Amino acid sequence: MRYPLRSNLGLLASLLVIMLASRLDPGSAPVVAAAGPSDIRFGAVEAYRAPAAAWQAGVAWQRVRFHWAQIQAGGPGEWNDGEFTDEVLARELAAGRQVIGLLIGLPEWANESGIPRGLHMPHTDSGNTWAAFVRAVVGRYAGRIDHWIIWNEPDVWDPNHPGHTWGGSVDDFLQLTRAGYVTAKETNPSAVIHLTAVTHWWDAAFGRDIYFRRFLDRLVADPNAVGNNYYFDVATLHLYFQPHYIFDLTSYYYGLMGTYGIWKPIWIVETNAAPSTDPSWPVADPRFHVSLEEQAAYIPQALALGLAAGAERIGIYKLIDTPGDAAANPEPFGLIRADGSRRPAYTTFQVATAMLAGSTRAIRDRWDDVGQVTMEQRGGSVTVLFSRVPGQRSATVVANSPTGTLVDMTGNRRMISAQDGLFHIELPPAPCSQSVAEYCMIGGPTYYLVQGAPVAVAPSPTASASPTAAPAPATTTRAPTAWPTVALSTATARLTATTGPTRTARPTSTARPTATARPSATARPTAAARPTAIVEPTETARPTSTARPTATPLPFLDAPPPTSVAQLGAATTTLRPTLPAQSSSPESHRPATGHSSSLLTIGAVMLVAGLAGLGVWLRRR
Repeated sequence: MRYPLRSNLGLLASLLVIMLASRLDPGSAPVVAAAGPSDIRFGAVEAYRAPAAAWQAGVAWQRVRFHWAQIQAGGPGEWNDGEFTDEVLARELAAGRQVIGLLIGLPEWANESGIPRGLHMPHTDSGNTWAAFVRAVVGRYAGRIDHWIIWNEPDVWDPNHPGHTWGGSVDDFLQLTRAGYVTAKETNPSAVIHLTAVTHWWDAAFGRDIYFRRFLDRLVADPNAVGNNYYFDVATLHLYFQPHYIFDLTSYYYGLMGTYGIWKPIWIVETNAAPSTDPSWPVADPRFHVSLEEQAAYIPQALALGLAAGAERIGIYKLIDTPGDAAANPEPFGLIRADGSRRPAYTTFQVATAMLAGSTRAIRDRWDDVGQVTMEQRGGSVTVLFSRVPGQRSATVVANSPTGTLVDMTGNRRMISAQDGLFHIELPPAPCSQSVAEYCMIGGPTYYLVQGAPVAVAPSPTASASPTAAPAPATTTRAPTAWPTVALSTATARLTATTGPTRTARPTSTARPTATARPSATARPTAAARPTAIVEPTETARPTSTARPTATPLPFLDAPPPTSVAQLGAATTTLRPTLPAQSSSPESHRPATGHSSSLLTIGAVMLVAGLAGLGVWLRRR
């Protein structure tokens, strides 16, 4: 797309003005930065529905649904774009937002007892309707959309639930994945195939063996799996409401894959804590009690903990409410309401994507009354802090420089000074609408302590109380001995270190799975197992075995499901680890001098003035 020179000059001038603002003495002023994608790791589902807001929030990627029953409703020869047209795709790509396609839905003409007709035929056979659809959609968008998620939440086993999408067995689903992977790779060798997302709780909370493990049991028994990269490139999770489990379950699923000898990155494609008290969408009987303030606090906590656990990317479900959401979701999940007004969580997402952008390493170094995650960045660090209890708590952070910048979750900032080599920060209490034992389900207002790195975020901040400096630390900064230390790459988003063991606790209730529109299909009756007849390339054959690898069990996965909140609280207390005192401090960084800052400011002012004059001259021409 070509733009007039005047438009480019105007955009450049605006960006320079923003750069100037970010270089000025911060004092207690709001933090300012340019809008647009700030880090490829942070996304939001269906951001194309609110492109201007997506740009301002720094959304870098989005998941878009390609519903087979809509695209080819009348037969395999049809193609209906629906709401996501080629024009919309071009606009999103031009804005720098990557599109991840979700392949889902079963049209009536292809429905064979709840699974695609011909699914167990070779993927090259024209009678395999699923492979034909994958070939058509992947080929159509090759080079524009190269990431594809195969189906959605097959672990939602209740056929009467609006999130139920899969009527087949686990073996059928392996065949769906196998045919989809091989077909996509043959059609577009650059395609990246994501294994279906699982919710985890649909099995764990009902005492069932989790779907992911049942799937892996069958997968490793396929003699052609190794030669075909186990038929997926990325594993996908949907995790909601409890920041604690963002860390624990991401770590757990990495470990679970490892017991089968499989290493794949994990994306958390959906996360959020939908509010139950929004006046525009009150929830009469919520599964979880969440205030608007708590949803706002959840966003940065989830992003920081996800990175600390090793998630390669994290997406918020969803950017904006749509008219059809009420039929599928009892709670509103949008950062933006359907009328365009923004919930407080929009601003905290906007701040978080910029504050955490460029992090090269993430460490969860405290998890008791205080949540503390250190994000190492080139030239400095950002420490994410919040109270986990309904009371004010103190946090102590090792100082790498005499002063730091304290930023609240809405973008207000102020300078603070270290005392005896430490920053002492008082954190306000968590609202604690719902708790687990002595801890709140969602932590309190989140703060960022920035040391040795430029501060640049992009909200229009709202007034909020700043934490006060504590005269002395109430507790010392502590680091766990066995939690993961994860190196992150912002360019390719590939992890360069493995994660460690997890810390577990029980949920407060059955976590609500995300709802995806149910395809038009009838419930699949019980039938004899179909033979696996797909013909795939045979590399080094893996011995066929159904024996499950030995893995350390997680108590909340292998025990009967809890029947009361009291049981959940007891489990949380029992499983909490003991943390040793921190014994090391990171290398100090010297702050930038005022002289170089002044020179940059003067030079930028002169450049802006020159561009403005050139713009006037061009208009006259």
